[in-house]
Amino acid sequence: MSELGLFWLLLPVVAAASWYFARRGTELISGARVDRLSSGYFRGLSHLLNEEPDKAIEVFLSIAELDQEAVETQLALGSLFRRRGEVGRAIRLHQDLLKRDNLSKAQKTAALFELGEDYMRAGLLDRSEGLFADLVAAGIDTDEALGRLVTIYESERDWVKAIDHAERLEQLTGRPQGAAVAHYRCELSERARNKGHLELAREELELALKADPSCARAEILLGNLERQAGDHARAARAYERAARVDPDVLSLLLPDLLSCYRELGDNERAREFLTDVTARYPGIAPVLALAQEIERNEGEHAGELFLARELRRHPSVPGLRRLAEIGLRHTNEETRPVLAAIAEVSERMLDQGAGYRCKRCGFGARGHHWQCPSCKSWDTLKPQHRLLGE
Repeated sequence: MSELGLFWLLLPVVAAASWYFARRGTELISGARVDRLSSGYFRGLSHLLNEEPDKAIEVFLSIAELDQEAVETQLALGSLFRRRGEVGRAIRLHQDLLKRDNLSKAQKTAALFELGEDYMRAGLLDRSEGLFADLVAAGIDTDEALGRLVTIYESERDWVKAIDHAERLEQLTGRPQGAAVAHYRCELSERARNKGHLELAREELELALKADPSCARAEILLGNLERQAGDHARAARAYERAARVDPDVLSLLLPDLLSCYRELGDNERAREFLTDVTARYPGIAPVLALAQEIERNEGEHAGELFLARELRRHPSVPGLRRLAEIGLRHTNEETRPVLAAIAEVSERMLDQGAGYRCKRCGFGARGHHWQCPSCKSWDTLKPQHRLLGE
């Protein structure tokens, strides 16, 4: 680890130790005891700097036996180990702290919470769940513990428990959880649909929209159910609602929406919808779809001219690839290699680029995810509209 990285990791421990000595300096305790504690702290820090964490743990735990207020530094040290990825040492330190009989209620609660964090980091979700559930049951640090339980149930894909605890968290803190709850309902709906329970799937989507009326995912899934049932008019309306509440999902729903329009024989409605969203939305997906509609109704040359004009306004690799593919249909042998090269290079660029990026953590992905694989936030992966965009 670099010296700078180690400095930032040690900073909480040093800060806690400084607070401790400043506080103890105002109290009447024997000079010998102060010297003993001071010597212990510096010896422990020396072990950390020399990459001897086990020796540091022994020193700091012995200090905790001498003075109850030293526990704050032990907690900071445990957090340090966890952030360094040394979860086993963090668990050992926090478990040893909890064996002490001189902890105050607040200190014991803090140690339990830190141990729960250790277990989460180690992937021991059952142990972590038990600790946080006990804290919630005791009414201690309830909001933080509830938040951790929601995270655990998400990881375990236990959507029913995730919904229950998210709703309790909202009641307790007033922080809206409707967007997350709507996605949990969507997960339950997809699970029910995969098992053939279509009515249950529909009920979950209705509850999702009740939790978050602007949930585009729920509208898309509802459109899929309507389409599966053969009601293309209702399916189209659901897809259109999804596009209104979140235009960034257009690339996900356009093929199904256009299929509904074709089933209804409503080419005019399809053209109106695509013209409207192309004017308002910076992505390439509706442009490509509208170019196909123009080509289908007015001829290949008209579609090609429209696409070329739009690409001048909104440069895009997917659009360039499509334009090259159209050109290859009627080009001569002299220009064919050039257009083929453009199409091939465009394809390679798309293969190497991230079509979606999380607006919260910056994670890049080629395909869409409703939950960011990196930071686990919901509905934060958005299409990249610049050049490599969807």
